[in-house]
Amino acid sequence: MRKTVESYIGKNKHWEEALRKLRQLCQDTSMKEEIKWGAPIYTMDGKNIVGFMGFKSYVGLWFHQGVFLEDEYNLLEQSNEKTKGLRKMMFHSLEEIKDNEAHIQDYIKQAIQNHKAGKEIKITRSKKLTIPLELQKALDDDDQLNKAFSQFTTGKQREFSEYIQSAKQTATKERRIKKISKLILGGIGLNDKYK
Repeated sequence: MRKTVESYIGKNKHWEEALRKLRQLCQDTSMKEEIKWGAPIYTMDGKNIVGFMGFKSYVGLWFHQGVFLEDEYNLLEQSNEKTKGLRKMMFHSLEEIKDNEAHIQDYIKQAIQNHKAGKEIKITRSKKLTIPLELQKALDDDDQLNKAFSQFTTGKQREFSEYIQSAKQTATKERRIKKISKLILGGIGLNDKYK
């Protein structure tokens, strides 16, 4: 069964009303509703504009080029230090969303206008794929593993490589190689369960 926004909202019983409210605010625009990374995303011209998601303690509303938004109501925050363009709003209740409804609409309209004006941070992929020696040896020693690894995108290969490289001790690297070998042979990316 193909995942839909309705099924996503229906599975989030704790935040169902809050998610429906955010959905309504996004649907009241010219954006296209889609599911990406397992969550609702609203797009224009194939570009991600806004998305929302329910977590344990809050509902998040993401602006993919939020860095260009004027944060007049002080509702935006940077997700983490690595994100350049993404900004989020966090709400802990339906009432908090309703209290800020007009402000949220302003931010959404502004995000759409920024998109139409062509404001965006271009993603640069300057990181070259470097496979750690331990992983390369495992790939060289197992043709089936090597073939399965080569089927992944460069980004997923990089995730596996960085996972091995980040281990300090040889024993940890070996344990991690055993763990990811099962994933690789199964065609499963390291972070697929989070997407």
